[in-house]
Amino acid sequence: MSDRNIPIIAPQKRGFFTMARSQKELLLLSIPFIVYFFIFSYYPLWGLTMAFQTFRPHLSFWEQEWVGLTHFKNLFSDKYFTQALYNTIMMSLINLVLHFVTAITFALFLNELRLRFFKRFVQTISYMPHFLSWIIVCGLMANMLSMDDGIINNLLMWFGIIDKPIHWLGTPGYFWGIVGVSNVWKSMGWNSIIYLAAMTAIDPALYEAAAIDGCGRFGRMWNITLPSIKPTIVILLILNAGWILNAGFEVQYLLGNSGLVMDVSETLDIFVLRRGFGSRSVIGYSYGTAAGMFKTVVSLVVITICNFAAKWVGEERLV
Repeated sequence: MSDRNIPIIAPQKRGFFTMARSQKELLLLSIPFIVYFFIFSYYPLWGLTMAFQTFRPHLSFWEQEWVGLTHFKNLFSDKYFTQALYNTIMMSLINLVLHFVTAITFALFLNELRLRFFKRFVQTISYMPHFLSWIIVCGLMANMLSMDDGIINNLLMWFGIIDKPIHWLGTPGYFWGIVGVSNVWKSMGWNSIIYLAAMTAIDPALYEAAAIDGCGRFGRMWNITLPSIKPTIVILLILNAGWILNAGFEVQYLLGNSGLVMDVSETLDIFVLRRGFGSRSVIGYSYGTAAGMFKTVVSLVVITICNFAAKWVGEERLV
């Protein structure tokens, strides 16, 4: 019997309910997660309607006064909002650059270690700060930068670099750098995990061929390791770009609580807290909601643009 006479049976399309019945165990397992996200992620979105109202807690939804885009217009004429927006963008860019540079560099050098015990020891030490609360981290930073017997001032004076202690946390020019260093110290080791995981998928034969051709360690890192983890770097860059207006809250609030650096320490999250809950104005809730909604919309636009840009240059993208 020739191959021509063998009937070709086309695969039958399975309906939605047929597939659902065949995977009912998985669907049942997913129900708690669906309920969780609905309650804590989607149901609260109803509160965004406050941005278009003069919200008063004692009135029902149907009794609220609708004001359209008035609160959004007022935001951009508010000098405190524009200053908070500028601070947020600048600190986000500093954190983004420092996070990528330090995490990738640390992962590259850690990947080159051949002593397994020492490599695991360094990994463990670098991961530990991630599990510390920001309250503890900010307390350590405040103690190290203190004018009264702080270790940073003591070392600088001992080496003769400065003559008298510097008020690090009270000088606006130093604040963004302190925030960036604090974020790097806390997150560098943890952020390097995904790069180390991507490096394990690189074919060892590539390194052996490069070594035979006379390529040193730095050459192998530059010509093999970095190009191999480039898709991972692009995906993480797209994801982190969506957080461009999320510079943080705890570190800025705790380290900038003295009031001397308020002009450079107030981010959009702190602005929302103070205007939304700390204000006695009748529009406090609505104003804070409008600021938070603006941040969300901008983040969505930025991540969409970065995703299309990655597609345009032929790199990996989210979808």
